[in-house]
Amino acid sequence: MFSNGLSNHLDMKSLHGSLTDPAISSMNLLNELIDEYPVAISMAAGRPYEEFFDIRLIHDYLDAYCDHLRRDRKMDEAGVTRALFQYGTTKGIIADIIARNLAEDENIDVAPESVVVTVGAQEAMFLVLRTLRANERDVLLAPAPTYVGLTGAALLTDTPVWPVRSGENGIDPEDLVLQLKRADEQGKRVRACYVTPNFANPTGTSMDLASRHRLLDVAEAHGILLLEDNAYGLFGAERLPTLKALDRSGTVVYIGSFAKTGMPGARVGYAVADQRVGGGGLYADQLSKLKGMLTVNTSPIAQAVIAGKLLLNDYSLTKANVRETAIYQRNMQLTLNELDRRLGGCAGVRWNTPTGGFFVTVTVPFVVDDELLADSARHHGVLFTPMHHFYGGKDGFNQLRLSISLLTPELIEEGVSRLAALITSRLP
Repeated sequence: MFSNGLSNHLDMKSLHGSLTDPAISSMNLLNELIDEYPVAISMAAGRPYEEFFDIRLIHDYLDAYCDHLRRDRKMDEAGVTRALFQYGTTKGIIADIIARNLAEDENIDVAPESVVVTVGAQEAMFLVLRTLRANERDVLLAPAPTYVGLTGAALLTDTPVWPVRSGENGIDPEDLVLQLKRADEQGKRVRACYVTPNFANPTGTSMDLASRHRLLDVAEAHGILLLEDNAYGLFGAERLPTLKALDRSGTVVYIGSFAKTGMPGARVGYAVADQRVGGGGLYADQLSKLKGMLTVNTSPIAQAVIAGKLLLNDYSLTKANVRETAIYQRNMQLTLNELDRRLGGCAGVRWNTPTGGFFVTVTVPFVVDDELLADSARHHGVLFTPMHHFYGGKDGFNQLRLSISLLTPELIEEGVSRLAALITSRLP
């Protein structure tokens, strides 16, 4: 007999193992606490500042892109309509505009054919890891701690992630050499190393120029790719060249996002994959094969909105984000000043001092776990992110991440005051 379905159920053990991994479900706690304690000040969410959001800009951006299609691509009205309403090409319809932006802002010279426009940077990570994970020998290296989105993509593609030591200067190239040697001794094949040289999520740290060159040398010598994630690079007091701009040997796959610099709601990211694949054209061509089976294409309307913003700002996101960058710089300095004022004399309490980006790492002499976070929300009215989530629950139990991006000066002052009350209440 066939069941009517009413009594059917699925066992978690019969589903993909990623569903029970702590990294997949860890961020749900924050959403639950935000809903349960709506008046708590959230210094947890790494979201862009919202004051400059304006619904009318969406129409301005769409108009600018349609004008571009008419003027520069010589499309008639039927062609313009089709470009926005119909399925677009798998690689994307604004790859040439993204290439112009990379040249303008980052001194990265790439052909549009090497760009794959994705549904956020998250899809780009998934596509890259899926193509590189050929068999059980293949592993990925990443700094510890690392962005949970990368960890999630690795889980979904069954890619083991081996940690590389990370410090105040970002990922350690010398420890990378040691991990490559260890992998070789165990018969593993390191395909790539994920790295965020600029204002990394979650730590806020950046690599100096010498370390960037050293990292490129190590990767080239050992024949691995570097997966460079640069979501926060524009928001710093100092702009160092990206790994991709320094790359002369095709070592770097560049993963970009317009979530922080364009519009998070558009969900547009991209991968620059200009490496040659023997018998297969560009690496970007291989990524697009998988994308065609995953999301078919990135929304043409969303792409048009991002392209319009670039067109109206002479292809420069640096120009488009002048006000936002000033806000993030102000918020970062204010947060650091408030931490010093409120906690500067507390033994065992310290924090790093990023010069840009969204995040600050605070270290304390007691355990920072999800129970402490819930207590903070309930009794102190402030939210943060326990750093153990970025270590896969294996380390970081005396650290927390603060995000400075979404708050006003008044909320930062009050948020740090509440955090200081929590911390001092736990000190010996």
